[in-house]
Amino acid sequence: MQPAAGAVAPQGSLVIIGGALRGDNVDVWQRIVKLAGGAGARIAVFPSAAADPNSAGQGIIARLNQYGADAFLVPVAVKLADIDYRKEADDPQLANAVRQAGGVFFAGGDQARITQALVHVDGSRSATLQAVWDVYQRGGVVAGSSAGAAIMSSTMFSAPRTVLATLKLGVTEGREIAPGLGFIGDDVFIDQHLLVRGRFARMIPAMLKKGYQIGLGIDENTAMVVDRARDVEIIGSKGALLIDLSHATTDSASSGFNVSNVTISYLDRGDRYNLATRRYLPAPDKADGKLDPKRPSLRVPVFSSDILGVNAVVDLMGRLIDNSQQEALGLAFGSPAEAEPDLGFEFKFSKTADSVGYQSSATDEYSIFNLRLDIRPVHMQLPLYEYK
Repeated sequence: MQPAAGAVAPQGSLVIIGGALRGDNVDVWQRIVKLAGGAGARIAVFPSAAADPNSAGQGIIARLNQYGADAFLVPVAVKLADIDYRKEADDPQLANAVRQAGGVFFAGGDQARITQALVHVDGSRSATLQAVWDVYQRGGVVAGSSAGAAIMSSTMFSAPRTVLATLKLGVTEGREIAPGLGFIGDDVFIDQHLLVRGRFARMIPAMLKKGYQIGLGIDENTAMVVDRARDVEIIGSKGALLIDLSHATTDSASSGFNVSNVTISYLDRGDRYNLATRRYLPAPDKADGKLDPKRPSLRVPVFSSDILGVNAVVDLMGRLIDNSQQEALGLAFGSPAEAEPDLGFEFKFSKTADSVGYQSSATDEYSIFNLRLDIRPVHMQLPLYEYK
């Protein structure tokens, strides 16, 4: 689903939103409109992923128009009543309307519905999907939230298990993972709803399965803006996790999922990362806030009993980077009702010579680059003994 080999790199931008985008998130909505051409920009809204496409699409249109756009609905959706979505997807007039727009917005829902609606059974692009690529190629913006973010990479989660079950059971092509639309290229894996759902852990098995070295997971009400130079900027409410498997290894002789030497970084609001050069640039409010490892704020052990909990991984990383301790541990176990309830995983985070942190001059928020992460299976003895 990506440009053919030798094709000119897209001249447009991507706005990849982690889901749950609030209507008052001025930074994200205004950036989409600006990248689409500014006031009066035509933006094609695809509600293809939504369970109620008309309602979802009209809501996004109203919000975009509130911020100055002239948005319109593209009625190509599996769940849209009284519409032959395959016929609409190849309608030349509709495709031309999309092609003439300055931007495109993919709504949230089920990402499998997007590919079902826009990709032919033989894997080729429908006319409206080709029109989206034309917008992107010539310099327009392609935005997507939640499911609309998942389709940005060439592989996406399609029908995933829980995060813990993904670690235990792995991923299968055509079931847990499936082809996406590939706007960001074939070298970067994308995931969403990341920090609030602990999804960083499920990214790693999928990336290993498909051979990705770089993965970006964006949190809710937050966006990654990717320009034609492949510069990633974080805007909105929270941040994103960068997973780098360039030097990661696994032990095939060990039973259970395991991985060593993963590099994990947290990109906060305003931070930048270039996918081509792999260089970081902290936000302006952190530029003078580089942490001195010889003068840490904390001198206490760092541990999380639920590393997959809401924001747990970033909280742990922040407490480690500004600490005299060199390592931190996190655990992940499921409920007794789940498969293999005694099986869990240990997450060991370590500082290396390349680890660096920045603290904002205005808040207590950190940007954290290049921690090491090792994951190994651990077993809990069940039933638990009661101490008397």
